Amino acid sequence: MRTQLVRFVSVGVFTAILDFGLTLILTHLGLHRSAAKAIGWVFGTIAAYLANARWTFGAQVSGRTATAVGLLYASTFAVQNFLYWATNAPLIAMGFEGAVKDTISFVIAQAVATITNFVIQRVFIFKGK
Repeated sequence: MRTQLVRFVSVGVFTAILDFGLTLILTHLGLHRSAAKAIGWVFGTIAAYLANARWTFGAQVSGRTATAVGLLYASTFAVQNFLYWATNAPLIAMGFEGAVKDTISFVIAQAVATITNFVIQRVFIFKGK
């Protein structure tokens, strides 16, 4: 389990950088904050599924696992996007703005999603791997 957790977090860090980098770039280019987050998430999610299935859990990429992970990620996306949105006003009230505010929001949302995703993938989707 320790090796899987370290690999999962490593993949998560890489794909979070991909996700957040795209989110910031698209926001900077004028795309609405939530739309930019959604696009960043899609690219990060695809990369995370492929890397975690093969490297973290040693499983074959298949339609079954892709569907299961897709449904899991879609549900955690809703929670993650809600947290990203819900933390905006409180962080502004605390004096945070721009990329600093967005970074704090992103870290909070990403942490909740990462923990949830690891547990469900390990216990239910890639069990026995």
